[in-house]
Amino acid sequence: MDVLGIDEIIYGADDLPTCRQFFLDWGMLLAQESAAELVFESQNGCRVIVRDSADPGLPPAIEAGSTLREVVWGVSSAAVLDKFAGRISGLPGYVNDGKRVGCTDPNGLAVRFQVSVKRDVEIECARMNTWNEKNRINQRSPIYERATPIEVGHVVFFVKDVKACERFYCENFGFVPSDRYPERGAFLRCADVGGHHDIFLLQPPEARSGLNHVAFTVRDIHEVFGGGMHMSRKGWDTQLGPGRHPISSAYFWYFKNPAGGLIEYYADEDQLDAHWEPRDFEPGPTVFAEWAIDGGIDGNTRRQKNAQGPSGKFLTDRAPAGK
Repeated sequence: MDVLGIDEIIYGADDLPTCRQFFLDWGMLLAQESAAELVFESQNGCRVIVRDSADPGLPPAIEAGSTLREVVWGVSSAAVLDKFAGRISGLPGYVNDGKRVGCTDPNGLAVRFQVSVKRDVEIECARMNTWNEKNRINQRSPIYERATPIEVGHVVFFVKDVKACERFYCENFGFVPSDRYPERGAFLRCADVGGHHDIFLLQPPEARSGLNHVAFTVRDIHEVFGGGMHMSRKGWDTQLGPGRHPISSAYFWYFKNPAGGLIEYYADEDQLDAHWEPRDFEPGPTVFAEWAIDGGIDGNTRRQKNAQGPSGKFLTDRAPAGK
């Protein structure tokens, strides 16, 4: 495989102190810090960088306000970088400093490629018991008090021209379509073999450029819940979740991100290979989410936000007759 996934993302943000606390609560390791830049790492070394939005060294923004400025993809070798450089040298925003090559995609986003620096990690995950397979014997499933993301799993952007963006990633870098909203959206993965999507390009009716969300892979559904409830206890606002995507099968929980757009915990997405045939879907609420909790779960009561807290009684308790 040429492209191995996302190695690094860079935000331009207006409030670094708030972003610092947010990503620490999110479960990232603060690797470096200065007055103008925060560098976080996930478990496998994938980096999230937050810089002051006024930093002149940042690539131009695709929208006003705090947002994602650059996506750095990891590749398998220096030979791949040379191959990509030959393909994109004539495209707008072309850069090649010997370690990274890149350009600007049709949506205006700075896209870079480097030999991947992410680490292979072995992580214990929950085992699932089904009717046919009993993988967990004499062992309870884990309960997580918070999440520790493994990596940045995918990015999602609003785009002005979904077809042009799909051609850009597929023809230049070997990305592969997984599924589509015809004329409206394209789910792309880095290679034939991999998770359902590494990037999703969505053309809204008003055809604008912008960040929708950045998604962080966690180990299992239980960590989606534990991470989400920790963020709720810390006072961060849920956009939607927990829930489940029928297109990718992934469980999710979305929060509002002070660095820009939304941010997602997710787990258990479909794994695809070269035999997969892309499908077409019509956008709609039941296509986006098979089920979802609006407003999230309160991390203290373990109930839906603004719902009545637990009383300690069993759900089957009934008041005595006549009372």
